[in-house]
Amino acid sequence: MEAAVTHGVAALGAVTDRDWTGVRAGRLEWDCRGTAVHVASDLIAYAGQLAGRARDAYAPFDIALDDGTDNSGVLHVITTAGVLLAAAVRTTPRSVRAFHPYPFRHAGREGFAAMGVAEVLLHTHDIAEGLGIAYEPPAELCEFVLTRIFPHVRPGPSPWPTLLWATGRGGLEGREPVTAWRWYNNPVLRSERLGLEGVTPAVAASLSVAGDGGFTWAGGAPAEGTRVGAGIGVKQYEEGAYLPEWGMYVLVRREDDRAVGAMGFHGAPADGRVEIGYDLVVEARGNGYATEALRTLSAWALEQDAVRTVVAVVEEPNVPSQKVVTRAGFTEVSRQEGRITYELRA
Repeated sequence: MEAAVTHGVAALGAVTDRDWTGVRAGRLEWDCRGTAVHVASDLIAYAGQLAGRARDAYAPFDIALDDGTDNSGVLHVITTAGVLLAAAVRTTPRSVRAFHPYPFRHAGREGFAAMGVAEVLLHTHDIAEGLGIAYEPPAELCEFVLTRIFPHVRPGPSPWPTLLWATGRGGLEGREPVTAWRWYNNPVLRSERLGLEGVTPAVAASLSVAGDGGFTWAGGAPAEGTRVGAGIGVKQYEEGAYLPEWGMYVLVRREDDRAVGAMGFHGAPADGRVEIGYDLVVEARGNGYATEALRTLSAWALEQDAVRTVVAVVEEPNVPSQKVVTRAGFTEVSRQEGRITYELRA
C-alpha cells in the first residue's frame, strides 16, 4: 500500500503546477482533481471499514478538503490516507472480514489492501493520461492486485498491461476489449467451528510450493493433498478458468485461527454437477471437522442455480473418508475400479 502511494504521488508530484480541474482523467467522466480526491476518499474509507469492523454497510463518513487546498495538498491527503490504510491492514487480525459490496459483501485485510493499491495504480494512470504524462507502476504491485482480487483474469505477458485490460483501460493482444468489470474478493463460509476461506491465486501459489499460504497450520504444515489441490488451482488461474468459490477452501478452526485442512471443488459446475474433495492434517482428524465442512460447503453449492448434485469420489480402502461423506448425507451410487462415487442431491 505504501509503495503504491509513494510511486503514484511521485509521478503526479511532477505536475502539481498544472490545472487539474476541468481536465478529464483518461477515460473517466471525472476530472483529474476529482479523481485524486476520490482516491483519498476510498483509501480512508477502506481504513475505516477495517478499523471499525464494519459488518453491513460502509461507515457513514467521508472526507472533505479544506477550501484552497492545492494539488500538492491533495497528494498529501492521499499519502496520509494510504498510511492509515496500511496501518489498519497491519493491525487487523488475519481472520477479520469487513463489509465490501462485491461480490460476497465482505473482504479481509489483504483484500482491502489490494483494493487500495488498485485504486492508487489505476487512478494515477487515469490522471496521468489526462495530463499527458507517462506512468507505469512496478510490476510486483500490479501482480499483487491481480492475484488477490482478479482471480478470474488469465495472466498476460506483463502484469501492468493485463491490469489495464482487465479494467477496461487498454487492449491486450488476442483478447476482446473489456467493457464492464469488477474485482473479486474471495468467499468465506462459516460453520459452527470452522471458517471456510476461499483461496486466491496468491495463496494457491504459496501452498503449491511448500509455503503456508499465510495460515498457521495445526501440526505445522498442510497435508500433501492440499498442496496438490493448490497446484491445480494455480494451473486453472494460468488458464483463466479459476473462480475462488469453485476452487479450494482452507478450513480454519475459529477458536485459535489455525488451519486444519482444505476442501474444494474440482472445477466449476457442469451439467448441474460439481465434484468435491478434501483432506485434513493428521493432528486435526477425528474431531468431525471434515464432516462439518462438507455439510457446509455442499449446502452452499446446492443453493446455487448451477448445481443440482454434489459428487464425492472416495477410494475403497479409505474407510474414514467414506464415513465422512455418509455422515454428511451423501449416498453411494456406484463402485468402479476401486473407487466409490457418492452423490448429494438438491
